[in-house]
Amino acid sequence: MNHCSVLATLMDFCLRRFLAFLLIGGVLARRNGDASFDRNYDITWGNDHVLSIDEGRQIQLSLDNSSGAGFGSKLSFGSGFIHMRIKLPGKDSAGVVTAFYLTSHSNNHDELDFEFLGNREGKPITLQTNVFANGQGNREQRMYLWFDPAADFHSYKILWNQYQIVFYVDDTPIRVFKNHTNSGVSYPSQPMQIEGSLWDGDSWATDGGQTKTNWSHAPFQTHFQGFDVNGCPVQDSDIQPCYSTNYWWNTRKYWTLDSTQQRAYENVRKNYLTYDYCSDRPRYPTPPPECPQ
Repeated sequence: MNHCSVLATLMDFCLRRFLAFLLIGGVLARRNGDASFDRNYDITWGNDHVLSIDEGRQIQLSLDNSSGAGFGSKLSFGSGFIHMRIKLPGKDSAGVVTAFYLTSHSNNHDELDFEFLGNREGKPITLQTNVFANGQGNREQRMYLWFDPAADFHSYKILWNQYQIVFYVDDTPIRVFKNHTNSGVSYPSQPMQIEGSLWDGDSWATDGGQTKTNWSHAPFQTHFQGFDVNGCPVQDSDIQPCYSTNYWWNTRKYWTLDSTQQRAYENVRKNYLTYDYCSDRPRYPTPPPECPQ
C-alpha cells in the first residue's frame, strides 16, 4: 500500500470516529438536554423549602406547617407552548395544592392555571384549571386524571397564541379556550410569567375545605422538571410581536385541534370531567358568552 492510500485510509478512519463522536454527543445532549433551573427561573419564596437535584435539572418544593415554596420565570412572555414535568406529593396529600401557571402582575390580571388539589390516600387527586382575562376569572373546570400523578412525572402544557389557549396533560388536550374577543369576551393579552408553587389550601382545596391537611405527613414534596421555555419574551406591555408566525406555536397547525386531538379531547371530557362552570346553572343561570350555548 502506498503512502497516499495509507493517508486516505487514516483520514477515513478519523472521519468515521469524529462522526461517531458527534452522534453519541448528540444523543447524550438530547438525553440530558433539560435546561437547569437557574437558567430561566428564580425562587420567589420559601427559599429554605427548595432543593436542587441533578445539577438543577430537577427542583423539589416542600411544604410543612411553617411554609411552602414557589418559583417564577426570569422573563415574561407574550405567547408560547409552555410546559413543565411534575410529580405530585403521594399518600395523604389532602389540603395540599401544587400549582403551575402563567400570570401577569397587574390590577386586572391575566392567568392560566393548573392547580392540583390533594386528597386522602386512596382517593383521586383533582386537577383544576382556570382562565383569567382582564381580571375576570371564575372559569373553573375540574377533572380526575387517568393515572396517578403522584406515582411518576407527567407533562403539563399550555399553548397560548392569538387563536386559542389549550391545556394539555402529556399530549392530550383537556381544555380549550378560544379567542372570542369579537364577541366581547376578554382574552389573555398581557405579558405573563411562568410560576410554580406548593402551598396549604386546606380552607378550600379538598371537599370544599372540609378535609384538612394532616401535618403528621409533612413535609409534602412536589418535584418539577423541564426548565427550558418555548415562549416569546417581552420587555414591555406590547405582545403583538409575539403573534408572529415566526414562532412555531403561532403557525396554522396550532390554531385549532386536529381531528385526532379533537377525539382525544372529547373522550377525556366525557370520562374524566367532574365540574365545568359552563354547566353550573345555579351559579350561571345564563351561561357565560364563551360557553357553548
